[in-house]
Amino acid sequence: MKKIQNYVTGQWMEGKGQGVPMFDAITGEVVGLSDTEGLDFAEILHYGRTIGSEKLRKMTFQERGNMLKKLALYLVKKKADFYEISYRTGATKIDSWIDIEGGFGNLFANASLRKLFPNQAYHVEGDPIDLSRGGRFMAHHIMVPKRGVAIHINAFNFPVWGMLEKCAVNWMAGVPAVVKPATNTSFLTEAVVREIITSGILPEGALQLITGSARTILDTVESQDVVTFTGSASTGRLLKSHKRIIEESVPFNMEADSLNASVLGEDAIPGTPEFDLFIKEVRNEMTVKCGQKCTAIRRIIVPQDLVIDVQIALGKALEKITIGDPRLKEVRMGALVSKDQVTEVKDRVQELAKTASIVYGDLDKIETIGADAKKGAFLSPILLREDHPFKNLSVHETEAFGPVSTIMPYKNLDEAITLAQMGKGSLVSSIATNNDRIAKEYVINAASHHGRILVINRDMAKESTGHGSPLPNLVHGGPGRAGGGEEMGGMRGIKHYLQRTAIQGTPTTLTEITGIYQQNATYKEAEQHPFKYHWEDIQPGMSLKTHNRTFTDTDVINFANLTWDHFYAHTDITSLDGSIFEKRTAHGYFIISAAAGLFVYPNKGPVAANYGLEECRFLRPLYHNDTVYVRLTCKQKVDRDVASAEHPSGIVKWYVEVFDALNDELVAFATILTMVQKKQEVFVEMTEDKINDCLSKLTDNVKPKWGIMTPQHMIEHLEFTYKIASGEIQGFEVATPEKILEKVHASLYNYEKFPKNTHFPLLEKDKLEDLKHPDLATAIEKFKAQREKYLEYFKDRPDAKLNNMVFGELNRYEWYLLERKHLNHHFEQFGLI
Repeated sequence: MKKIQNYVTGQWMEGKGQGVPMFDAITGEVVGLSDTEGLDFAEILHYGRTIGSEKLRKMTFQERGNMLKKLALYLVKKKADFYEISYRTGATKIDSWIDIEGGFGNLFANASLRKLFPNQAYHVEGDPIDLSRGGRFMAHHIMVPKRGVAIHINAFNFPVWGMLEKCAVNWMAGVPAVVKPATNTSFLTEAVVREIITSGILPEGALQLITGSARTILDTVESQDVVTFTGSASTGRLLKSHKRIIEESVPFNMEADSLNASVLGEDAIPGTPEFDLFIKEVRNEMTVKCGQKCTAIRRIIVPQDLVIDVQIALGKALEKITIGDPRLKEVRMGALVSKDQVTEVKDRVQELAKTASIVYGDLDKIETIGADAKKGAFLSPILLREDHPFKNLSVHETEAFGPVSTIMPYKNLDEAITLAQMGKGSLVSSIATNNDRIAKEYVINAASHHGRILVINRDMAKESTGHGSPLPNLVHGGPGRAGGGEEMGGMRGIKHYLQRTAIQGTPTTLTEITGIYQQNATYKEAEQHPFKYHWEDIQPGMSLKTHNRTFTDTDVINFANLTWDHFYAHTDITSLDGSIFEKRTAHGYFIISAAAGLFVYPNKGPVAANYGLEECRFLRPLYHNDTVYVRLTCKQKVDRDVASAEHPSGIVKWYVEVFDALNDELVAFATILTMVQKKQEVFVEMTEDKINDCLSKLTDNVKPKWGIMTPQHMIEHLEFTYKIASGEIQGFEVATPEKILEKVHASLYNYEKFPKNTHFPLLEKDKLEDLKHPDLATAIEKFKAQREKYLEYFKDRPDAKLNNMVFGELNRYEWYLLERKHLNHHFEQFGLI
């Protein structure tokens, strides 16, 4: 029997024992054997702390984010294989979609958070703190990656999402992971990890996988490690109290199964959209993943006079749920993860049924489609009703982790809130109501006991992700029984793996440490105007002092007339009595505009555009005849993604200080943002001299580094593309599909090379065309002549646009970009550059 392997210390490894069988939830067949016997957990953790940690910590947030995005794109292409394996866990297609593509979605979502972090390996948190009156002693907070490993102990119900929603966060923080999924479904986790390792996208040591028992893994954890656990509250408490966790003060994040409640508002009577939405939500939470979700609705809290209505409506909704082989389109619910889990759920239902009544479903009878109910881990949805929820507490204490939920009545909203709180803390609650007063009352009073609350009404229904769907940018966790932990939550989740440290020193020192210019730090006088530098060459503290400008009475009046801002301080000097103004006052935005006039470099250069304004303060009025100068200083650099038709660029935040020239007093300051182009250092500029130099090296004997072209085939191909670029060949269909044409067209502006072996649409793949010229020398002359025609065409028609077979319609500048990329591609192919 095949063993499911572990990936540890840089290699795939089988255990040395006999192994524990894992079963297909539908057929009962053995999928494989789980075996971790012989694994050295201390060595595994040490490997992550050294090999994995070292590489990840040195990456910037932008590099880590792009790594996650690249990994997500890679895994999406492999998803069909994962679906086939996921069916064996009992999951339907929609269940698998939540698990598999939901996991990939976490990678995408966390990758996008790179934009919120600085362009460095560590984070600078919050605002600077002045610790002295003179501004020469200050403090700030930085957050650096912990130098340990993230140990993820996951539950069986989400073998992909459970891994990736956690790993995405620790990888973004620069911390490696050791993943220990639940044994029952670890064969699916292993399949995904195999593809991750095969991709080569993660640095070695960033991910290790243990696919079976790991009872002693916590014995060697250290203070720099982070442990996360998802599963039952009892197991979580046991792990959290581990001696080593306590001795080393290891952060322990627990996300435990909880008795989540959904409330039907008193206004949501039968016939309202909210009533129907409530029924649909409860049915989904009972049957998606067979109710094996830590966020599933376990307690259905409804107005006492609507209990029977809800019971009937839910019964009708559940009757439509077909059960069986999840591969079949007509099947709406698959199987529980194992027969052991079926037994566990039945035992819990029987405990609940000591006081509650089963009003829908049967523990012993089930009809299945395309599957043998006796061989698989099937169970009917079970709906109970507890008429005395304040007296019979089992419904608030016992969880059946399957397609099971219990209806209970309330008399008024206060009772509903109390019942929700009696679960002693949960991951999520929801309320269906179209009354915002009811919604506010419930949310404010129930929030203390829940990690997330969803308000369901008709206006949000189409966009709602549902009661049971945690989102990467929201906190996932809950108080009390739910574990008291927090997962995900955007930047909050990433910070869980960072060490926050207060730093103190001079503004100049802290500027160097944080990579962000701190007010009163020593300026770094720029050798030339800062706007002449590309993004890479601009550094925090780089500064320019401008010449002076005197504001005139006419300036202020003209600005008022131009903007229609006729505030009395600027236009009516007879009304200044009792105000803070002494005479005609310059508009605040005129001061900022005038400051820009002083520091902006007028010529075209790397600064592409004004990107915005973050802060602006006016410390005292400026009047006509006042003279000012400006100090422009680079405050911070932030990387950005470019997907549209523009060159790669980053954002530079400039600290603008306006000084009264008479006494050097700071009178205003602002932080402005500019979009600054990055250097183009990938492609050689293809001037006529450079082209001639390259062609002088080309002979018939030169072999390509890739592809099947000969030197003459390459030159004749380039000549043909120049015929398109000079308008001689047009009228063809663009080969790129319309839905991706804009993206492909925009790629001309980036600094990425064409992939090797790129296929030209008009050429037959893996076959050479017949040569048109007698020899290479003739082909080169024809190529040069055709290039001249291309240049002349656009010289005479600078506004012309011509179609390209791959990139669509191109203007003169875009043809230049294509020419540069194309010639670089083929000249590099033949070793000419």
